[in-house]
Amino acid sequence: MTAKPVTPAAGAKKTTRKLEGIFSGSELRDIKITLPEQAGLPARALHMLGPGGPERELAFLPPFFHAAPTGQPAPQNIVPQNIVLEQYVPEQPAPENLAPEQPTSQAPRQAQGQAQGQTHGQPASFDPQQHLPVLLGSGLGFALERLINALRQTQGENFRLIVVDKEEDILQLSALRERYSALPGLYWVTEKDSDLATDQLVRLQMDAGGKGFYPIVNPFYSRLDRPYYSALRDALESSMRAGFWEKAAYRKFTGAKPRILLITSRYFLIGEVQAACERLGFPCRLIQIDTDEYGHTEFVEELLAAVIAFQPDFVLTINHLGVDREGILLNLLARLRLPLASWFVDNPHLVLHLYNSVVSPWTAIFTWDEDNIPSLRAMGFEEVSYLPLGVDHTRFVPAAENPHFAPRPEWRSQVSFVGNSMLHKVDKRLEKTPLPPEMKGDYQRMAAEFGASPNRSVRGWLQESYPAWFAHLNERMNTEEQLAFETALTWEATLQYRLGCVRAILPFNPLIVGDNGWLQLLADVKTPWVYHSELSYYTDLPGFYPLSDINFNCTSKQMKGAVNQRVFDVPAAGAFVLTDWRDQLAGLFEPGKEVVAYHSPEEAEDLARYYLAHSEAREKIIRAARARVLRDHSYDQRLKAIAARMRKVWG
Repeated sequence: MTAKPVTPAAGAKKTTRKLEGIFSGSELRDIKITLPEQAGLPARALHMLGPGGPERELAFLPPFFHAAPTGQPAPQNIVPQNIVLEQYVPEQPAPENLAPEQPTSQAPRQAQGQAQGQTHGQPASFDPQQHLPVLLGSGLGFALERLINALRQTQGENFRLIVVDKEEDILQLSALRERYSALPGLYWVTEKDSDLATDQLVRLQMDAGGKGFYPIVNPFYSRLDRPYYSALRDALESSMRAGFWEKAAYRKFTGAKPRILLITSRYFLIGEVQAACERLGFPCRLIQIDTDEYGHTEFVEELLAAVIAFQPDFVLTINHLGVDREGILLNLLARLRLPLASWFVDNPHLVLHLYNSVVSPWTAIFTWDEDNIPSLRAMGFEEVSYLPLGVDHTRFVPAAENPHFAPRPEWRSQVSFVGNSMLHKVDKRLEKTPLPPEMKGDYQRMAAEFGASPNRSVRGWLQESYPAWFAHLNERMNTEEQLAFETALTWEATLQYRLGCVRAILPFNPLIVGDNGWLQLLADVKTPWVYHSELSYYTDLPGFYPLSDINFNCTSKQMKGAVNQRVFDVPAAGAFVLTDWRDQLAGLFEPGKEVVAYHSPEEAEDLARYYLAHSEAREKIIRAARARVLRDHSYDQRLKAIAARMRKVWG
């Protein structure tokens, strides 16, 4: 690529030449190049070095690199021969599209003066044993060559140097990547997004043993793209200084109560966990996530600042929130020797498939469904524990103890059911699944078979029962499409199962709360029933449950062995729940005494009829169930279990 010459302003002195051989600072006073038009953007005139020529590019180097011996031959062909540059002295020195500079006669002296002092919080002196140098902007290569020579003299060929430069047009003109391609310790970061560049920098820092970053900024690049290069400089200087890792190497679990760094989001459990920390007296600090991309610069900065200031014993997240897909956070926590507790309250395999680097010896997985433990261990997780859902016992309380309870006549019923029909959810998942025509006609039958199967995994069931379809999914669908189909099949199985169970309570004129899919699914029903639109979990359900004599529950086929939230919430609210049997239920409640469960829709109708006729039996179950929930199944108990396990493993 050949740079087009810049036409100087009228009256400027001009001498044009093609550079060949040695390029010395005494030959040129000022340098501009014009980058060609690209992607619809106008050509850019770049004021590369400014007054003082190549000496100015060397002037911003810290003293350590100026002190390096310079009695070597002058660099040969450091500027490619095909670049046509111009030598001229403009009457008005401010370059176009860039911020004005200091007067040209003082620029080299000022730049040199800045280099000799501490700037922007950068360490005053470079220590190759503690620092990882990062050059922000490669320019025409004069500073880069000086850096390489200085590092070679102190560290030999094992030196490490990172160059951040996203200006692809300049890189092609300078050919510096090609010139130094044989150097194993020279790394180029060319990501155009500053967050992605930060991710790459953190990875390189991990590879370098956690040395503190030492940013070296080419001032031209700060003017060229201030939001990008200045932001990177500030991030490197503020949160990744030399000595950071020494400060972070504190002892964990030295106090009686654990210190928890909680990664928060809008997920429904975060408030409950924070409140439990406060009740238990566990020191807790929150880091809020406001984006889906968790490796972002701001998140990493806030995390590192919190580690130093708060000194947590472990990090806690829900459903792996905050863990980026490339493993930046996991590598960072491993370097900090700071364990991570991730509590999955949804199917972990629907989340973990997104991650390229997911297993870390500093990670403990807690899963609400005990059936997930073998498959999680098969993925390589060493520390996996069963931790079922729980209840916020301060929110779900009996009506007599709830100061906000206000009876609403439209909520009163003998039998109610709260839940999604899954009709619309299935349709949306199928839209994302490229099924062949013959499979679209079979998926409902296949869903019914999976629902009746004891196999917990859709993939395992498909491989066992429909090997041809299983092979088709693996060969013709990507991971996202496969998961969409598995989810659609699971939700279709749930739809069919729930519809059968709900039909069993239709003789009791039930109140059905949920999406409008129920109106379609039950359009053929002649017996009376009442529909109510969806209710708020936080503001409505605590007052809704006590107004039903029987709160009917049927669990999703996503969890064939586990229990859902309603099994804990309803008894805590002082109400009666009739739920479907799950294998893990017996480990949480004593059947017949603390919980009533049905094994089939037919049994559900019989049990509903019995407990509607025997209010004293209902009340006895309610009292026993609530006592068990308060004793064993509050979020306080769940948090205690997490803290105890983390202390046992890493304390």
